[in-house]
Amino acid sequence: MAILQKSLGNRPVGERIAFWAETFLGKPYDPDPLGEYVRKGVVVADERVDCMYHTFRSVELALTLTPEEAVNEALRLRFFTKGVLNDGKVINYEDRFQYGEDMIDSGKWGSEISSGLGKTINIKGSRGKEKVSILPKEEAMKEDALRRLKDGDIIYFIKDPNKRVVGEIVGHIGIIKIEKGIPYLIHASGVKTTKKQATGGSVKKSGFYDYLKDMRFVGIRVTRFSDSH
Repeated sequence: MAILQKSLGNRPVGERIAFWAETFLGKPYDPDPLGEYVRKGVVVADERVDCMYHTFRSVELALTLTPEEAVNEALRLRFFTKGVLNDGKVINYEDRFQYGEDMIDSGKWGSEISSGLGKTINIKGSRGKEKVSILPKEEAMKEDALRRLKDGDIIYFIKDPNKRVVGEIVGHIGIIKIEKGIPYLIHASGVKTTKKQATGGSVKKSGFYDYLKDMRFVGIRVTRFSDSH
């Protein structure tokens, strides 16, 4: 891992994020509703991943040159304030980002570029936000929007306000990889309910347009890291 991190060091940050996202392809989905990494209080739990952890690790590894630096970056990025380690265990995971929309609004996860991809609309917000601006599904599927995407863009999929369970605005997260001008979505796909009901899944790569066409979400928000992050 350290050798790969150093060998990628001169590539644009978006390419690095997409590269690390792709290294997780086929990794089993983490069905634990809390997240195995949170339940165990660890930073690294690469045996199984959910969509948020997959995004966390892809970015943390991309922004650093050693596994140790990636752990320190995780303590900065995953939390509203900063994660604290004690004897190798994270002792303040209650301060972590639990909602994708909070990741966007924190500014830690790149700059939001949704409005630069197409015409955004406002939908009902939640958890103290009166409204939220999103790129609706039909706009995201347009050719102009698709060709403006770049490697490493982070896609936050927006739930129908009528289908929110705990006030969540973002229902899923994935990362873009561009191949021959075509955007693909790399994401940890599975279902979390209870351990009995949770479905098996894995990290998958899908044509982004095809995913948008068939998805149950009403739209997306997008963030992008700059090379000067």
